[in-house]
Amino acid sequence: MAGEVERHRDVSRLPKAHLHLHFTGSMRHETLLELAERDRIALPDSLVEDWPPQLSAADEKGWFRFQRLYDVARSVLRTPDDVRRLVLEAAEDDVRDGGRWLEIQVDPSGYAARFGGITEFTDLVLDCVRDASERTGLGMAVVVAANRTRHPLDARTLARLAAQYADRGVVGFGLSNDERRGRTEDFAGAFRIAERADLLLVPHGGELRGPDHVRACLDSLGAQRLGHGVRSAEDPELLDRIVAAGVALEVCPVSNVSLGIYSDLTSVPLPQLLAAGATVALGADDPLLFGSRLAGQYATMRAAHDLDDATLARLAEMSFEASRAPSDVVETARRDIAAWLA
Repeated sequence: MAGEVERHRDVSRLPKAHLHLHFTGSMRHETLLELAERDRIALPDSLVEDWPPQLSAADEKGWFRFQRLYDVARSVLRTPDDVRRLVLEAAEDDVRDGGRWLEIQVDPSGYAARFGGITEFTDLVLDCVRDASERTGLGMAVVVAANRTRHPLDARTLARLAAQYADRGVVGFGLSNDERRGRTEDFAGAFRIAERADLLLVPHGGELRGPDHVRACLDSLGAQRLGHGVRSAEDPELLDRIVAAGVALEVCPVSNVSLGIYSDLTSVPLPQLLAAGATVALGADDPLLFGSRLAGQYATMRAAHDLDDATLARLAEMSFEASRAPSDVVETARRDIAAWLA
């Protein structure tokens, strides 16, 4: 009976850090519909009646469709108040799911045209983050991410921008979009700029491409944490290297399955990663497109892999270990995780 009770602790009450959440992808579905209606923006059926959309990234056409939906969603953000609402609601949703710390990822160049430039938009986002943090009690920071489908010089510009805000709410620098596009090595210069500013280096790798690209992220970019990285499980030698180096993996199970990386949740190799000693932080990636938020990642992995609550608690602890959360936030979370498990 004790074991049965243990397995049914409420995952939404487990304190967590959320390290893989994209800016527009954090938007509530109802907010998307409301903003689109306000400005008479036509949304595709897959973002309305057929939501969440059926997606696959098995080929470039599938990824293009995913990216197109993301771009349509981004287009509904028209005013500073829209941005403020998005950030506040993302914070509220994480708090509801047990979140104590959020590192939200944004590419300012994707919003610059409408909001006065990359610096102006970054200022706006950081102001909204401060406001949302004060209103919800959630610790928050920003990861600035370059887009690997754009020129590497654009990434350097963003890295310099991120470095300017290194002590004002930006904690990391990333590289996102389709792993199969561009040459990862070409972005090394941008990551050296971010490294000199002591920003956490968090490129995407090891989801759409396998271990070969994880190695490229480690060797060329100096990755300290990997967006996804889940396919490191395919190469035991590489996984041992990741564990030895203390590189954390931001694993997003529901999005992995939605994009066709794995056929179902039981195929996501979380147990293999944990057995090897990897530091894993579960993330929701883009709830707007995948339909599942932070607590859902823990719940689905518990169900798919029959995880006990001690394992869930360890996952939560690791999410804080992999974060740039202040020490007081981490220590309080550790105490509360232990209380959740007691």
